[in-house]
Amino acid sequence: MTLVPPLHGDAASSAFEQRLYAKVTRRALPLLFLCYILAYLDRVNVGFAKLQMVGDLKFSESVYGLGAGVFFIGYFLFEIPSNLILHRVGARRWIARILVTWGLASAATMLVSTPLMFYVMRFLLGVAEAGFFPGAILYLTYWFPAARRGRITALLMLAVPLAGVVGGPLSGWILQNLDGAHGLSGWRWMFLIEGLPSILVGAIVFFALEDNIEKAGWLSDSEKRLLADNLAADHAAHASHSFRDAMRDAKVWILCLVYFGIVMGLYGVGFWLPTLVQATGVGRPLDIGLLSAAPYAVASVAMLLGGISADKYRERRWHLALPCALGAVGLVASGLFAADTATALIALTVASAGTMTALPLFWSCPTAFLRGVAAAGGIALINSVGNLAGFASPYMVGFIKDQTQRADYGLYALALFMAMSAILVVVAIPSRLVDR
Repeated sequence: MTLVPPLHGDAASSAFEQRLYAKVTRRALPLLFLCYILAYLDRVNVGFAKLQMVGDLKFSESVYGLGAGVFFIGYFLFEIPSNLILHRVGARRWIARILVTWGLASAATMLVSTPLMFYVMRFLLGVAEAGFFPGAILYLTYWFPAARRGRITALLMLAVPLAGVVGGPLSGWILQNLDGAHGLSGWRWMFLIEGLPSILVGAIVFFALEDNIEKAGWLSDSEKRLLADNLAADHAAHASHSFRDAMRDAKVWILCLVYFGIVMGLYGVGFWLPTLVQATGVGRPLDIGLLSAAPYAVASVAMLLGGISADKYRERRWHLALPCALGAVGLVASGLFAADTATALIALTVASAGTMTALPLFWSCPTAFLRGVAAAGGIALINSVGNLAGFASPYMVGFIKDQTQRADYGLYALALFMAMSAILVVVAIPSRLVDR
């Protein structure tokens, strides 16, 4: 058993606490981080599959947009029960189940041959993955007090842009180099190759993830006590409530709208970025993949800096509102300069940086005032309602493009939703609620 060294004064105590939370971060975060990379990659790689699949299967832009978005219908229907089950049975078993089933569903998408099959497989992928992200956010509340969660959540959500940095070139390489191998199209190989790792990591989660502080064998009794005391002090400021209380809280529904707007921008970029890059005149899939990685690389830096700044200044509202506004500006600019590869890519980079920086900063808001069952259900409610934008966003862009033969109108519509989120945060979310 590791013994806590004797402490002499606040400085020594603070230094020990910092080392302890660094230790917890090293043990709890990397595996969740890897899981989230795989989740986001399996969710949006359909954007790269579109480069070949739409032509192979004779899908319209609207069919693609509906199929990309129907994932979130399954996600919406099963997210709240999934997160409540996680709260009851523990993160280790439930997150492992989620990974294995979504890996199977993602890999099986290689078998799609009709619009109906496409819709069904995307729906099943959403059902399988439902609960992972809000479960991961809930899991962090079992270890970290509110004052530390801005940075930790930002670290976890770095998986989103990193999935783009890694997944773009990987997907482009598979499409370009495996197309026709053993009689299979490149997009079919892509779904298979990128789906199987989730199954393997699901098995690792089952054996490696700890459910909570008490079950962590790598912590001493003194370390467990300090972590538990910090959480208890944090919870004392906000009493635990029921899921029904969360449903009746107007702030929860306002946050649903804020998140809806952010997700409209996120998946507008995520599902259409390869197509937007291709529309500027880039032809080869690998080149599209490499160029698509650039916005995500910049966004990863912006996301981390935003989380660090929000924790340092104990300020959440403006740290959330300003990136939302920046995302709106970037989306408008990417539509205005769509014909020029370099300028459009810069604008898409601004849009990606703003949208993705807003993600972790948003999740520090509901976790600041929801506790217990209200946290499990409330987080899932916000995420599931907000993620309906994941259905609306790609379908809206595809429909607008089919009707007008112009992609920029869809980008302007997405920008309006991002602007709505910025305004709601400033007008409707009290600083005293989240700034701590």
